[in-house]
Amino acid sequence: MKTVPSSKIRNVALVGHGHSGKTTLAEAMLFTTGVIPRMGSVDAGTTVCDFDPEEHSRHCTVSLALAPLEVDGHKINVIDTPGYADFIADAAAAMRVAELALFVVSAVDGVGVQTEILWKMAEANAVPRAIVVTKLDKERASFERTLEQLQARFGAGVAPLELPIGEEGGFRGVVSLIDDLAFTYSGGTPTEVPIPAELAEEAATLRNTLVEGIVVADDDLMERYLMEDDISTKELAKTLGIGVAAGSVFPVLCVSSTSQIGIDRVLQFLIDAAPAPEMAEGPAVATVFKTIVDSYVGRISLFKVVQGTVRPDAHLVNGRTVVDEKLHALFSLRGKEQLTLAEVVPGDIAAVAKLAHTGTGDVLGERGTQITVPPLVLPEPTLPTAIHPKSKNDEDKLANALHRIVDEDPVLRIERNPETHQTILWGMGETHLNITIEKLARKFGVAVEQEPVRVPYRETILTMGDAEGKHKKQSGGHGQYGVAFLRVEPLPRGMGFQFVDAIVGGAIPRQFIPAVERGVQETMERGGVFGFPVVDVKVTCYDGKYHAVDSSEMSFRMAASHGFKDAMAKAQPTLLEPVSELSVIVPEQYQGDIMGDLNSKRGRVQGTSPVGGGEVEVNATAPTSEVLRYSIDLRSLTQGRGRFVTKHSHYDPLPAHLVDKVRSEAKAVPDAH
Repeated sequence: MKTVPSSKIRNVALVGHGHSGKTTLAEAMLFTTGVIPRMGSVDAGTTVCDFDPEEHSRHCTVSLALAPLEVDGHKINVIDTPGYADFIADAAAAMRVAELALFVVSAVDGVGVQTEILWKMAEANAVPRAIVVTKLDKERASFERTLEQLQARFGAGVAPLELPIGEEGGFRGVVSLIDDLAFTYSGGTPTEVPIPAELAEEAATLRNTLVEGIVVADDDLMERYLMEDDISTKELAKTLGIGVAAGSVFPVLCVSSTSQIGIDRVLQFLIDAAPAPEMAEGPAVATVFKTIVDSYVGRISLFKVVQGTVRPDAHLVNGRTVVDEKLHALFSLRGKEQLTLAEVVPGDIAAVAKLAHTGTGDVLGERGTQITVPPLVLPEPTLPTAIHPKSKNDEDKLANALHRIVDEDPVLRIERNPETHQTILWGMGETHLNITIEKLARKFGVAVEQEPVRVPYRETILTMGDAEGKHKKQSGGHGQYGVAFLRVEPLPRGMGFQFVDAIVGGAIPRQFIPAVERGVQETMERGGVFGFPVVDVKVTCYDGKYHAVDSSEMSFRMAASHGFKDAMAKAQPTLLEPVSELSVIVPEQYQGDIMGDLNSKRGRVQGTSPVGGGEVEVNATAPTSEVLRYSIDLRSLTQGRGRFVTKHSHYDPLPAHLVDKVRSEAKAVPDAH
């Protein structure tokens, strides 16, 4: 692609609820500008932006994709983003590098939950916003109803730039309020026509309101407007752009992507009114906002130049790793197609392959450059699943594959639980986890199976108990002999383990006392009566016996193990369960449902407090076993409007009626501990 100046670059993120028409809008833009010869279909898996097999099988976007195009000497970097909550991190990354978030809203389905969530995110990060209402040619489509929803949810700044001509199957064109003109379309080609009589009065009223809202941003324009001077469309569009950049006005446009109605108007709006990136001169600095792991090319880093110009073979230093990276061939991505670039100017978006030490969120710059780039804040994954390799071959490749999949999707988190011996994969939801497992197989040839996450229960005792531990074995030559008398007592919660040597008179020689302690500790770690690690126990070794020839460290380790198990069995052993601390933020109307649900999970609400924006925070504790899949429950209870964070708090005794259930479940899994 040819280089254009920063002032003629437009970085636009298409965001909104799933199935609102983002990918089809991007496809229509590419078709209207002649980039592609015909429009592809999301359902058929033939669009430029949805090219992964996982997207084809689900008929939806699961990863952001670039679709750069050129029109009237401008370069528009269209960034198509997923509309599902599981993949919100990609939408956040796109809005971080875009100067405009173009919200795509279906005229059939209206304002979806993800649209609301993404709007709040854009607002919090001061990202300028505009809106495209799509699917106006579909059955049950209503621009009026959709506009009312938009204004009710997002305020009076939502201002229509167009009115649709016709409804549903009769949608055939738009009235441009800023131009005071009407256009109908045939095969995507616009024809100027008189404003239909039935729309004339409404159009005149809305145009006056729109123009008044625009000119207040410019004193000279306001004065001319009051003097009833003619103000050109170009002047209005330029001043509208000031309001868009300031986040005070959110223009609304009308389209049918499949019929190419109004697509040219959207492109013109982006040229005239969308903010251009800042033109920062100086040493080159770039920020990586997405990493793609390609089976053939390897790692591809998508980056935006925030200062200076980046050229092929440039050497830039990673600000995090302080490693010098050579950027070889530079290219732009259009879907999966690579388009060679001679240089990347400030504000432009590009890609480079094979950066060995750079990941998503990293900043690259010329050595010695001091520049601060806001960090890429990623959501915390909230849904875990346990995975294990299907075969020995898969096991050998799993660690490397997991490392590479996290490179591509840093929202994922991998943990190895030393107590349950499980590999835990954390994601944003079931779809996110399932797609990750599919990618492990497709991209890296690693097949894994899922299993429930096991809860790391622990054991303790409620009373005192003692026992004689004896290990005696004779098999020719030296035998094995050791006897240790042990007393066990409960310790306060969280105290762990305490060993007391109370041997007097040499009943056990001093050199064997550490072996007794080690034997007890090893047994506690392997599991007590129920098979789980033992905690909060004081063990006293108060007597013993030995043999001058047959006693050894091993003898007393084994004796201590037997004695500890027997003593613990007499001391009312019980199970402890991990308890999690939760902070749940939901709209106020769901507060009662959330508290009731937490109570049903044996949770304890600690308190609530308003957090602004009509939301409330509920703080609670609940058994970890009850909230492992809380993200699914919360999404269902709040229609996707809730969010939460959780962390381990402490251990509490497991209710007696659940002990047998947990014990039987543990026995059913031979390698659980």
